[in-house]
Amino acid sequence: MSRDSVNASAVHAARWRQVFLLTVGAAALYSALRVLPTGTNLHNSDFAVPGQGQLEYCDPSAPQFIPVTTARSPVVMTLVGDSPAAAGRETLYVLTLKTWNGQDIGPVDLLMSQTRKIHLLVADPSLQDYQHIHPEPGEKNGQWTFAFTPRLGGRYRVYADFTPVVTARSLYAAADLAVAGEPSSAAPALAWDFEQDGYRFELSAASRPIRARQPTDLAFTVKRTDGAPVPMETVMGAYAHLVVFDAALTGFAHVHPQQTDLSRKPDALKPVLTFKLMIPNAGRFVIWSEVNLGGRLVFAPFWFEVSP
Repeated sequence: MSRDSVNASAVHAARWRQVFLLTVGAAALYSALRVLPTGTNLHNSDFAVPGQGQLEYCDPSAPQFIPVTTARSPVVMTLVGDSPAAAGRETLYVLTLKTWNGQDIGPVDLLMSQTRKIHLLVADPSLQDYQHIHPEPGEKNGQWTFAFTPRLGGRYRVYADFTPVVTARSLYAAADLAVAGEPSSAAPALAWDFEQDGYRFELSAASRPIRARQPTDLAFTVKRTDGAPVPMETVMGAYAHLVVFDAALTGFAHVHPQQTDLSRKPDALKPVLTFKLMIPNAGRFVIWSEVNLGGRLVFAPFWFEVSP
């Protein structure tokens, strides 16, 4: 064998040794990172319900409509108030989160999402009273506290939106609470605009009718009725939030603007924010928008139909 052949063989063997060592080193690093403490004692298996029909995880960067009540969530949520709930009266609640196998879910077990650990999306049966609430950690691990003042009577539905550390993907849970008082019997008219306190809110779809299982581009606009600048500020890490419910309250979607660079403020006279959404089923829906206008949170509803 020539000297050149011997040298080439040596170089080739050396490269393979480097590849082997790099592969082994990467595998060892991955294994080491897997066992590093995350602060939580929970594991992926705690969020995997045995059997069929488990609620799917959701990618926090691309949230879509989730049928929470028609699938099995791996998280059990309970609500206990300090007094019976009644329209117009504040009630203090203790919310408890546990995995399907009874493990407490506390602050260390959840990631921060949109500046909060848990988002509660609360709506009455008519979907005319919507509230976005953020519970705080309670005295015991797994307990969270919040205050709630319903405006109407009826059986309210409470959705919890959160992201476990071990999954890094959003999960949801739901519970109902009964509220004494007069429920709303009126069905709001379909509308893509809403006026309140000197502001006009508009939502438009790139194509109508909106069809089930087809992605939809939405544009959300806020204007002052007197033509003055709109004092839009951020709320929970975004310039607006849209929450979508179906008429039967079987699920929801919590979506955020495509404009993620908060250093670039929307146009002051006519701020426009864009969203993407896909709804899996036909029917009647409402989108509640939430914006911060000069330090005041303002909510505006938009009612629409989704075609098959």
